[in-house]
Amino acid sequence: MISRRGALICGGVGAVVAAGGAGYAIATGDKPEPPAPPSVDAHGRLLWRNWSGIQKAYPAARLAPKDDAELASALKAAQAPIRPVGAGHSFTALAPTDGTLVSLDALSGVVGWEGDEAIVRAGTRLGALGPMLAEKGRALPNLPDINKQSLGGALGTGTHGTGAAIRAIHGDVTALRLVAPSGRVIDADAARNPEIFQAARVSLGTLGVITQVRIKTSANRRLRRRVWLEPFEEALAQAEARWAQHRNFEFYAVPFTGLAANISHDETDDPVQARGPDQDAEVLRALRALRNLLGFATPLRKAAGHALLSTAKPETAVDEGWKLLSTERPVRFNEMEFHLPVENQLKALAEVVRVIEKERPDVFFPIETRRIAPDDAWLSPFQGGPRGSVAVHAYYRDDFSFLYELIEPIFRRYDGRPHWGKLHSLNGSQLAAIYPRWKDFLAVRQDLDPEGRMLNPYLRGLLGLT
Repeated sequence: MISRRGALICGGVGAVVAAGGAGYAIATGDKPEPPAPPSVDAHGRLLWRNWSGIQKAYPAARLAPKDDAELASALKAAQAPIRPVGAGHSFTALAPTDGTLVSLDALSGVVGWEGDEAIVRAGTRLGALGPMLAEKGRALPNLPDINKQSLGGALGTGTHGTGAAIRAIHGDVTALRLVAPSGRVIDADAARNPEIFQAARVSLGTLGVITQVRIKTSANRRLRRRVWLEPFEEALAQAEARWAQHRNFEFYAVPFTGLAANISHDETDDPVQARGPDQDAEVLRALRALRNLLGFATPLRKAAGHALLSTAKPETAVDEGWKLLSTERPVRFNEMEFHLPVENQLKALAEVVRVIEKERPDVFFPIETRRIAPDDAWLSPFQGGPRGSVAVHAYYRDDFSFLYELIEPIFRRYDGRPHWGKLHSLNGSQLAAIYPRWKDFLAVRQDLDPEGRMLNPYLRGLLGLT
């Protein structure tokens, strides 16, 4: 499958990657591979590391329960901090612990249905859930940009896709089961334990371990996926109309090219038109080659980048939504993403692009821009109104301190809320000012975990409990 960023591929990209000059630039312009930490520490504990490599831990114990009862019994005696972990795709230090790491990989699959709502175990990976639901003719209404996450991890961090009328994944959860660190098993929905339900739908794994959810599904429709390139200024001018027009719409500003890639998905009854081969890695190698070769001269780099990509022809694919909405990500990166009031989103994006092109010639990843419908979960970034997201990436070998120094101040000035799984520096007092139900959440958390056994040092600082 062609990924979203792979949609930028055109015939000339392969030529750039293959060219001797670009190949030499890639070989000489990149920083070396970051050193890997020891696979075992001095106490014989095995390494855990997140996908991008910036978070690590050596847990004293690891749990992989096969059912709720086993988990409940184990949590009572587990060494703190207790941290649930999914696929390790968060960039913040949510999972690291020198206590107990809990994997829900054994708690996976669709275990029942209530009408069109599926009952799904929280360890289920999103990429596996699509075909499971499709067997019943159903689908999740939306999917995020990447589908390697576990369902529990996606809920814990407020993971989302794009679509002005479509909520993040947690917005379609109608019931959940939570195992508190005391071993108490709690079923919650809007009627039973409603405050726990509102707190737990986005809770960063700080209340206990969610093991199961009931979630709304939609008919498994075919979608028509269109990808096209145009000048960045035109993409900015048309974005609002396109969010109103399309079921799903997003676009990527490609720095140092003057271009943007637009991607839309709309329901269709047309026959399947398969996607081409996945070339995501090739386009990123080409953009990296341009950076390494021409990064010293921004006007020349922009001219070459524009020439390289502007001849790309529009692409179309038709297939079931779960096959089109998510993407493969073979190239690692670190990421900062904030969710902004819709009236501020495009202004913030334009400023981010200007700052990067002025201050950071090392950046080459496209900048992702999406729209998300509101929901009412207490710590949902989309609580209280729709939000528009802007995500900035740094190659995993490159310095990403500029995200804090240059990009985060822009997002904060435009009233952004951080993605819980992406890099940011906000703490408890700052977050309390932008989340109206912050104190309510902390009260539920204190009731379920009065000893703070679910909190690692990062989470204590994040929640303002240090």
